Amino acid sequence: MASARVAKARRYGSAKRDSASFQDDDESRSLDYKLEDLEILSTIGTGTFGRVVLVRETGTKQYRALKVMAITQVIRLKQVEHIKNEKEILATVSHPFIVNMLWCYKDETFLYMLMEYVSGGELFSYLRNMGRFNNITSNFYACEIVCALDYLHARNIVYRDLKPENLLLDTQGHLKITDFGFAKKVMDRTWTLCGTPEYLAPEIILSKGHNKAVDWWSLGVLIFEMLVGYPPFYADNPFGIYEKILAGKIEWPKHIDLVAKDLIKKLLVQDRTRRLGNMKNGAEDVMRHKWFKGVDWEEVITKKLQPPIVPKLSHDGDTSNFESYEEGDWRKTPPASEKEIEQFLDF
Repeated sequence: MASARVAKARRYGSAKRDSASFQDDDESRSLDYKLEDLEILSTIGTGTFGRVVLVRETGTKQYRALKVMAITQVIRLKQVEHIKNEKEILATVSHPFIVNMLWCYKDETFLYMLMEYVSGGELFSYLRNMGRFNNITSNFYACEIVCALDYLHARNIVYRDLKPENLLLDTQGHLKITDFGFAKKVMDRTWTLCGTPEYLAPEIILSKGHNKAVDWWSLGVLIFEMLVGYPPFYADNPFGIYEKILAGKIEWPKHIDLVAKDLIKKLLVQDRTRRLGNMKNGAEDVMRHKWFKGVDWEEVITKKLQPPIVPKLSHDGDTSNFESYEEGDWRKTPPASEKEIEQFLDF
């Protein structure tokens, strides 16, 4: 059994998976940026229809991350609504544990979203390098995620893509959730199938309609993955993963903390009406669980707790915690047609 788990962990670790108001940077959000005032330095991430580039403001010399998306590609890949949702949601939120948007813009070729630059890199990289986190480290990150989910859910926003690849570390080592491409404002239920296979809640797979309960399921998967080194439901293909999720059987390693195990079990409840976080007291039920005993939630939200991992950085614009990417000739992307640009009139 142990050797099977090791093989599973190695196979999983070889590649990434596809996939109250807090004002954190309020002064920057009020500034009116101009594209010509942003010096493009290097690419720090790529996707199917765009990339994220590190930029420096010519005036303040501050570093930011600029998400650049080709209009023609967004339309071709049927991502128009997702991008609009992302922009609209990020325009209304500001939180210490979210990568906040500072400005958005479009021209005849690209859509632009200017974000905070979070230089510590992905939690995924640290987890892959360390194999697994100990109980204290996992608890620290879970606390910050719970605060962010509580904030989003209070605004009827479902995040829907919680995973280590979408969690960045800032210069001090605190978490920031990034990539709101699957986020959506949901008053009752929604039926869109989206997310990362290993993290999908049963109700998404079964097309029963889903709500904020899916984020608490994902938190259970994430806590398991941080403590064990691989997710609880894993197979070589999505169909195999879905079968395991619906069967709900988990192999529990002997080293896992019993109190953490109890929390994970209560988050990975198939019936969403009985899932911790989705009952009458919402996030408060999660915060009161004994795995979080002794946590001062006010200290969590004000970043007073000492992070377990502090990224190594030589300066504010250091990109060493991100992979290197070919620059290519992405700036020569052909412009979109007037009809295509019309789809983003309100961007």
